[in-house]
Amino acid sequence: MTQGQVQDQQLPTEDGHQAALARLRDQLSSVYFGNATAVHRVLTCLLARGHLLIEDVPGVGKTVLATALAKSMGGTFARVQCTPDLLPSDLTGVTIFDREKNEFRFQQGPVFNNVVVVDEVNRTTPRTQSALLEAMAEDTVTVDGTTRNLPTPFMVIATQNPYEFEGTYFLPENQLDRFLVRISLGYPAPPDEARIILQQPARRELRQLKPVVSAQDIVQLQDAVDAVHIDQSLVEYVIALATATREHDDVQVGVSPRGALALAQAARATAFQDDRDFCAPDDVVANVLSVCAHRIISRTAVHEGDTGTARRIMQQVLETVPSPA
Repeated sequence: MTQGQVQDQQLPTEDGHQAALARLRDQLSSVYFGNATAVHRVLTCLLARGHLLIEDVPGVGKTVLATALAKSMGGTFARVQCTPDLLPSDLTGVTIFDREKNEFRFQQGPVFNNVVVVDEVNRTTPRTQSALLEAMAEDTVTVDGTTRNLPTPFMVIATQNPYEFEGTYFLPENQLDRFLVRISLGYPAPPDEARIILQQPARRELRQLKPVVSAQDIVQLQDAVDAVHIDQSLVEYVIALATATREHDDVQVGVSPRGALALAQAARATAFQDDRDFCAPDDVVANVLSVCAHRIISRTAVHEGDTGTARRIMQQVLETVPSPA
């Protein structure tokens, strides 16, 4: 388990929301040479006050992208490398006895940071995975009967390898539902892969990254996203999509109200990134797969952890439910 900290610096805060977003986007793109859509989804999740799950094969930049976002934000961040022997207290913290003061005191774990990068989350046991449930849902941690608040903003960025790799544990459905966005990066295009080989950004640029926005900037951006207007017709569209998954013949568990809320909030964040103060149907459509696919359970999935079937079902729903004009 490794942990790092970045303290708030004197960062520009009065040059506008879009300028702050541009700085974040440019910095992420300076070390992650994959597709731009992945960067857009990461920022969508951040703006929507969500938690992010990046799933793909080893070596395609999952940790680079997650760490770059953490380092680009002011405040504090920690990186946890998950292993089968990682304990829940290694994440949340533990109460220890201070002999000098003759009293018990709480030693905070890495979860008490603004951004927590949980690398290869499915390599640790379900018991340890569940230690993040309260933190991701309530922004609090309860240890030894005492509930403690987490800092604001708070975001978990988890990475995981596909289910077929040995030594991994499936994330339970209630854990997956806590992630607002789940994305897959895919392999980079040949020109981008050539840049990775020549520049090796993970070894060079990533180590030199400094915050380009403060923690307060992030809070202000998230508040601005909340103010983006979503029309009643789009609210009904989101509900119709969620209802269609619940009534689908091949779905055992459909998108929950929490999932519908997440889709609406992601649509707001997408509109905000396009410098609009209102949502359009395309903002909803653009987020359906990354926000909703991991929230449904198929009756005919080939195996536990099968994501392909869920994505195909969501694509069918998307093509069936008419969008507002």
